[in-house]
Order: sequence, then structure tokens, then C-alpha cells
Amino acid sequence: MKRWLSFLLVLVLAIGLAACGSQGAGNEGEESTTAAVGESVDYEIIGIDPGAGIMKATAKAIEDYGLEDWTLIEGSGAAMTAALKKAYDKEEPIIITGWTPHWKFVKFDLKYLEDPKGVYGDEENIHTITRNGLVEDHPNAVKVLDQFHWTADDMSTVMVMIEEGTKEEEAAAKWVEENAEKVAEWTAGAEKVDGDKITLAYVAWASEIASTNVLAKVLTDLGYDVTMTQLEAGPLWAGIADGSADASVAAWLPVTHADYAAEFEGKFEDLGSNMEGTRIGLVVPSYMDINSIEDLK
Repeated sequence: MKRWLSFLLVLVLAIGLAACGSQGAGNEGEESTTAAVGESVDYEIIGIDPGAGIMKATAKAIEDYGLEDWTLIEGSGAAMTAALKKAYDKEEPIIITGWTPHWKFVKFDLKYLEDPKGVYGDEENIHTITRNGLVEDHPNAVKVLDQFHWTADDMSTVMVMIEEGTKEEEAAAKWVEENAEKVAEWTAGAEKVDGDKITLAYVAWASEIASTNVLAKVLTDLGYDVTMTQLEAGPLWAGIADGSADASVAAWLPVTHADYAAEFEGKFEDLGSNMEGTRIGLVVPSYMDINSIEDLK
């Protein structure tokens, strides 16, 4: 009997220790899962141009969420999407700075990471801005710029065509031809001109390449001699402010380009939004088992 009782006691102790061990392993597993996300991407977030507002917001997110081990990689929109495609094709993990509208959300199954601290703000709008005095110099162009307004679906159509190999100006011309009614709303009341020169500035984002090419086509059809100038965000705003560029339909407000709008206040005209409901944030493929920026800690 004593042997039997001793055996039972040993068995109970063994079960108890096993249970404790399992519980500890569970906590350790949760920590290792979080660590594994970082390790799987080398604790890197793939960004874009260093001057872009989304890069500043991401640097703030790294600070606010306590992600001291993480590095924000500077590059370009093209480099970011190339890295995304490479990882996605192999179903490998990747974390990027993302925004909508963008063709990548059409091509790939992606999701935004939740931002409980609100670092990236709410929905944004894309604004049309012009240099001071443009309305006096080119009233017909300003009328078109002021009436220019389209949707994310419109823009995505152009972006996808370009991504699939259509030349930028050809994609824009095709969209303009197929959306004559909408274009007529933009040009209502605007008279044709004879070779008046106008310069449109834009950043090298797929979204702004699409919108600027479409607007350039519309203004060209009205008789304008249009020059498109690709710049980073800071020089773009500076160009509008000093008059070396006439207009841009690529101003993301109130978050992405907030610093530039404040820096050049009074030195540009804001014609209002040409698209509503855009968004910025951290983006991952949907196959990644992560849902919040908090999960990166």
C-alpha cells in the first residue's frame, strides 16, 4: 500500500510539473512568435522617398510604439513595390509603408496593420495646389484644375494599365477617351488656348503619375503646352511656392504633406481636394499572421 501511495504521489507531482512547464512554454511561445515576425523581416520596414510624409509618420510610429529594434529603409516607391512583389511571389513576410489608392492593392491581397495610437491619422484627401497668381495668368487652366475631381477607382484604372506595361501617356489618353463625360465636367466653361505654357509638378508615386498624366492630357487637348516635372515632395512644394512650377494635383493633406503646407503657408493657393478617402499606414500581405502595429513590439 505504501508503495502504491508513493507511486500516486510521484505521478501527481509529475503531472503538476508538466502543467507548469506547458504554461511557461505558452508564454514563451507568444513572445517568440512576436520576435519571429521581426526576425523574419530582419526588423526592417521597407519605405519610400526619405522626404515623404509617410516616412516621417513611420519614424514617429517606431518611436511611439517602442520599436527601437526596427529600421525604416529609405528608397523609392518603385523599389518598395519591387520588394513587395518579390516577397509576395514567394509568400515571404514583408512590411512596407503603403497608401491607397495604389495598384498594389489591386494586384496583391494586402492589409493595413491597425494603428491604435492613431499615428497615421484618419483618412486623407489629395489636394490641388497652384502658385499664387496662376488664376490671373491662366484662368482657363485654373478652371480645369479647380473642377478636376475623380475617384480611387478612376485612378486605379490608370495605374493598373501603366503597371501592366502601357505607357503613362497612352494610359492617360485611353482613360480620357473612355470617360468623356467626366472630362467634360472638368473643362466646363474653360476656353481653348493657343500654346500657353504650364508646368505640372508631381511626386513619383504611381497614384500621382496617373493623375498628373491624365490632367496633362486634358490640358493639352485644350491647347496648353504642358511640362510635367517629377520632384520629391519638398522640392515640389518649394517649386509651387517660388513659382518655378505652376500647379500640382499631388498634395496629400492633412497628414502626409502637413509640414510643407505649414512651411509655405501663404505662398500657394489650395483649390481643395481632387480625391477623398485616401489612407496611409503600414501594410503587409494578408497571409501574414499579424494585425496590428502593436504586434511588432
